[in-house]
Amino acid sequence: MLPKKIMFKKIIQTFFLIYFLSFIFGVSFAEERNDKNLLTFGGGLWDWNDSGTSGLFNVEYRHGTRYGPFKPMFGGLINTDHGFHVYAGIRMDLYLTDKIVVTPSFAPGLYERGDGKELGHIVEFRSGLDLAYRRKNGSRIGVEVHHLSNASLDENNPGTETFLFTYSIPLN
Repeated sequence: MLPKKIMFKKIIQTFFLIYFLSFIFGVSFAEERNDKNLLTFGGGLWDWNDSGTSGLFNVEYRHGTRYGPFKPMFGGLINTDHGFHVYAGIRMDLYLTDKIVVTPSFAPGLYERGDGKELGHIVEFRSGLDLAYRRKNGSRIGVEVHHLSNASLDENNPGTETFLFTYSIPLN
């Protein structure tokens, strides 16, 4: 059996591989559309698969307009160990139905550990997967998992995982 960290990375890598192959071969998971801009609030766990688990709060702005298949985003998170990560990146909404949205995302950012886990470098890359229920008014209720890693910019690259419950408010 693979350790949790390796399994999580394999799941994310497999998902991104499926997405990019489907994009190359023109498979559409759901109707392409522009959505409302969203302000997303999340709460959950930082480093949930390790002994240093702490609480987490996240705020993120999600642009509703597509640029190619991608939508820009930027945000920040803070954990209860006073560490924080600010980031900007891209998301790809895959509508499984009119109400269910799966979203892979990628965002480079800057990390300060506070009293928490040393991730090896100030530059950290966040890859993630969201699952959300889209309400009639455009708001979303969801769950997200992310992996943060410095992509071996430093010899010390322990990475960390986050788990969040989210609520997204439409802005326009």
